[in-house]
Amino acid sequence: EAKIPFWFHNSLWQALAGDLQELKNKIQNQRNILTWLRRVIGMGNYYLAIDLGASSGRHILGTLKEDRIVLEEIFRFPNEMRLINDHLCWDTGYLFSKILAGLKKCKEQGKIPVSLGIDSWGVDFVLLDGQEQKLGETIAYRDRRTSGMDQEVSKVVSEEELYYATGIQKQIFNTIYQLKALQIQEKELLERAEYFLMIPDYFNFLLTGVKLNEYTNATTTGLVDAEARTWHRGLIERLGLKPSLFGELSLPKTSVGYLRPALAERVGFNCEVVLPPTHDTASAVLATPILEEGSVYISSGTWSLIGVERRAPDCSEASRRANFTNEGGYDYRFRYLKNIMGLWIIQRVKKELDDRYSFAELCALAAGEEPFPAVIDVNDQRFLSPANMIAAIREVCQETRQPIPATAGEIVSCVYHSLAQSYRNAVKELEALLGLELKTIHIVGGGAQADYLNALTAKYTGKRVLTGPVEATALGNILAQMLKAGDFTTLEEARRAVFNSFPIKVW
Repeated sequence: EAKIPFWFHNSLWQALAGDLQELKNKIQNQRNILTWLRRVIGMGNYYLAIDLGASSGRHILGTLKEDRIVLEEIFRFPNEMRLINDHLCWDTGYLFSKILAGLKKCKEQGKIPVSLGIDSWGVDFVLLDGQEQKLGETIAYRDRRTSGMDQEVSKVVSEEELYYATGIQKQIFNTIYQLKALQIQEKELLERAEYFLMIPDYFNFLLTGVKLNEYTNATTTGLVDAEARTWHRGLIERLGLKPSLFGELSLPKTSVGYLRPALAERVGFNCEVVLPPTHDTASAVLATPILEEGSVYISSGTWSLIGVERRAPDCSEASRRANFTNEGGYDYRFRYLKNIMGLWIIQRVKKELDDRYSFAELCALAAGEEPFPAVIDVNDQRFLSPANMIAAIREVCQETRQPIPATAGEIVSCVYHSLAQSYRNAVKELEALLGLELKTIHIVGGGAQADYLNALTAKYTGKRVLTGPVEATALGNILAQMLKAGDFTTLEEARRAVFNSFPIKVW
């Protein structure tokens, strides 16, 4: 380079870049032709969604057959937090072993995906040192280490200023509070860190060797500038965090790379790793068949995320006081929503009843007690991670001088009615903030199967309720891969295909 004149060197690189772009275009055109031919003869590509949930993980293949999306579950495995050194943690080694086990299942069944994407819950993260080795345990968001950390952060930046900058609702488990806990409790570990990766980012790194920070999940940290849609470097520096920890944000449809050669040999094939919206709710919202204005979505599962899709954030004081959040979505859409504790409460109650009843049986018991007169605030922090959920419900009822549920039917009736009424209140808040009437509620995710709760939601809100698809998160993950591959040209086209491919129930 030192011996070549700059003008010649620059021209040479421009020529090489032009040749490479032409080659890339030819390859893409061939891929598009192949995809079109496969669709015509009913042999669409396989796309793999690896959907990691707080209670289970699943590998789901998606393909197009006669312009309809077909899903097939290949592998499912349990997941749970584990107590390690007095902290609730995720076992990332176990989860990665299950990711690889699911890939082997694809090979065994002769259904090789052209690409895969990983999504998970938000806010939790992994730190790597300079040798790309994991630092410490992956502590889960329900751990109590963040107690009081909101007050510590407020010493640096007020809650009002923080919301105005990031648009993210205050939740004590937000990443910003987890990082503050590390600063205070494990400062040396944080100082050794060189890379910050959200959970799906970390598994993408293990698969490919490439470290990318995906946009939608990054927004759940409380460290992303809502307007600029990138890391808020000024805020990060004020908090005393190393800006170099946080890499540039990448959007859904970005190619991460291909499997490491040793892993490809181990699972029996190679494929491209593509970024879906890696936050599970962002993927679920992508797959919600919103086909008209004035629609609300509820991504119903362990959490109930209720909101609307917007093109611009609302970081106003009124929005902050209502505790709505502006999380990133596909194509820079915003998920303007409220977190509601959701079916986590029912899941814990079921477990504490020794799993004697299925979810359907619990609904039947609740219907037999309809309606139990006590109503609880499902977002009471006592329900976040109690030692005993049933005891916590009874404690709240006693404190608020309401009847105390005794039987299993009374307990679940109390919870389901309380959830439906919290949905009604959230819809009313949305209508007030948006200044318009919302007509339809789309319920997607596992909660779309909770007929009793969905009927109550229609009753309390007075809105038309549409339920389905159930596997919305995995489906949104797959749609992002299909959009990248050219199976669909627009999000609207993809959502129309969802509506035509899966049963939608109307309440």
